Amino acid sequence: ILPFQVVGGKVKKPGKRGRKPAKIDLKAKLERSRQSARECRARKKLRYQYLEELVSSRERAICALREELEMYKQWCMAMDQGKIPSEIKALLTGEEQGKAQQNSTKLAKAGKTEANSSNP
Repeated sequence: ILPFQVVGGKVKKPGKRGRKPAKIDLKAKLERSRQSARECRARKKLRYQYLEELVSSRERAICALREELEMYKQWCMAMDQGKIPSEIKALLTGEEQGKAQQNSTKLAKAGKTEANSSNP
């Protein structure tokens, strides 16, 4: 009986495959395990803090959007009753003033280009 076998042209030695386990100090192994567990708990704590902050910021955004929606609903109800809310009047007059200013600047630029092109 040989201490090895020949299977399919390859020599197989009896025993386990891979590296032989080194004589690891049990105390060092336990300490590494504890350190790994501490790091895992710290990562988990940070992840939960991040998620809680994300949830709270989204909740604040939802509240702001609900307030904005309520404001628009009130504006619509007022307009259904034939009243124009002061905020909408301000927006409309601001847009009209903005359009008037844009038109005047366009006319001024057009006038300048015409004046420049007429000079030889």
